[in-house]
Formats: sequence, C-alpha cells, structure tokens
Amino acid sequence: MFPVRTYHTKGVDEMAKYIIKRIIMAIITIFAVATLTFFLMNLVPGGPFMAEKAISPQAQAALEAKYGLDKPLFEQYTTYMNDLFHGDLGLSVKQRGRTVNQIIATKFPVSAKVGGIAILTAVCVGVPLGSIAAFKRGTIIDNIIIVFSTCGIAVPSFVVCTILMYVLSLKLGLLPTYGLTSWQNYIMPVIALSLYPASYMARLMRSSMLDVMGQDYMRTAKAKGLSQKVSIFKHALRNAILPVVTYLGPMMANTIVGSFIVEKIFTIPGLGSEFVGSITGRDYPLIMGTTIFLASLMVVMNVLVDIAYKIIDPRINLK
Repeated sequence: MFPVRTYHTKGVDEMAKYIIKRIIMAIITIFAVATLTFFLMNLVPGGPFMAEKAISPQAQAALEAKYGLDKPLFEQYTTYMNDLFHGDLGLSVKQRGRTVNQIIATKFPVSAKVGGIAILTAVCVGVPLGSIAAFKRGTIIDNIIIVFSTCGIAVPSFVVCTILMYVLSLKLGLLPTYGLTSWQNYIMPVIALSLYPASYMARLMRSSMLDVMGQDYMRTAKAKGLSQKVSIFKHALRNAILPVVTYLGPMMANTIVGSFIVEKIFTIPGLGSEFVGSITGRDYPLIMGTTIFLASLMVVMNVLVDIAYKIIDPRINLK
C-alpha cells in the first residue's frame, strides 16, 4: 500500500512541477513574441495614418497624440506592455471606436468553428489512412494513399480552393462560394483547411505505425497468442500515435485561427481576414493583438499536447 501511494504522490508532484515550469516558459515566450513584434513593426517606414486621404499635418499629429504614437518608442513599449499585463490590447487605429479585444472576441469564434471542424476532419481521415497504409504496405491501397497524401502536402491551399470552386460551384453548381450562411458553406473551406494536415498525419502515422509494428514487443504479443485486433489497438496504435499528438499542437492553433488565404478566398469573416487587413492598413494595435493571441494559442496547445503525451505514455520522463 505505502510504496504505491508514495509512487503515485511522486508522479503527481512531478506533473505539477512540470506544468508550472511550462507555464513560466509560456509566459516568457509570449513576452518575447510581443517584444519582437512591437519593435520590428515600428522599424517599418511610415505609419498607420500615412494612407489617410488629404490629412493635414495638424490632424495627423492629433491622431498620433490620441493613440500615443507621438511618444518615444520605449515609452510606447512600456505603456503597451503594462496594458497587455492587464489584458488590454488597445484601440484599433483603423476601426474607430472598437478595441482589439472586441475584434478578436467577435471574429475568433468564426475562425474557431471552421478550424475546429477542419481539425476533426483531418484527424478522422489522416489517422485511419496512415494506419491502413501501414497494414497494407506495398499494395495498391498503400500506393494510392501515398499519392493522395503527397498531393495533399504539395498542392498549396489556394490551388485547392480554386479547384473546389471551379468544380463544385462553377461547373456543378452544388455549393456556394462565399459566406457562412448555411452548412453547405462550410464544405469547401473545411476541405481546403483539412487537406494538408490530414495528408501530413497520414504520412506521419504510416511511418510511425511501420516502426512500431517492427518492435520486439509486437512480436512478443503475437507469440503470446494475442489477436491482431488487440495487439493493434492496445499496443501498436497507442504508441504509433505519439508523433501525431506532437503535431496536433501547432496544427490546432494554426487551423483554429484560420488560414488567411482560405478566409479571403471564401469571404469568411474570421480573424484571418482581420489580420491581413491590419497589416495592409498598418493597424499597429490590431497587428500586435492578433500576433500575441496566435502565439498564446500556439503555446497553450503545445503545453496541452505535452501533458497529453504523459497521459498516453506514462513511461515518458517529464524532466
């Protein structure tokens, strides 16, 4: 009783220390991203009010004073970081009267919904395809899956969007090409967003499954008389899926925020279109806010993936 309880307590303490360590590293990473983005953004010549039509020097000076852009750069940085610490991402320069927090809160759910469906589609397609390719190694099925995954990785998303729109909308007239007014509007964006990660996961799962199937413990399980179904799901799949879990972290963050190109092509009112608009319009607070938000999402996803790693395979040393 006592050794088991001590071991369990030790494992919980180790996990807690690891989570605290990762949280501290995450905060440092987000701080570094915010600092680099701020100074690199201000190194670009020009300003957010350079494109204003027929603006007088006095009006430009007044706008810069309103948004604090007339202050020294280091003072702007300390003010922004202090506001960021309190959760305030500032006012949008181009969308007058709206804060960056409001824009992200409004646009992110749209990208998250499309991206979430794309993630589920990618996992449900990529993992089974990779497993089937490994079990059918050297057969025609394996070759077809390899060709499919290679094309999915090699073909850019804007080409996939163009092909889908040309075939499914222009030629066949089956699906709408813009907006998100019905469930049919989600089909082409989800296919375009999920094709690359599904193809990548299929290749990753195939190579990982082939490696696991050649391990000694798989041959031992077979020698002990375990059925193929039990050996596959209890031993092979659980170990082979670890590289896929590693990939899920950054993939989820990128897909949930949304592909900028896909959102632009299908006129999806998500966070991606706002980010592109903020760059072209030099909306400094919105650029900073969306970049920090994406970095934070990426870091959180990676931490969750590392914790899931330990749950899936208890043998992993968190140190």
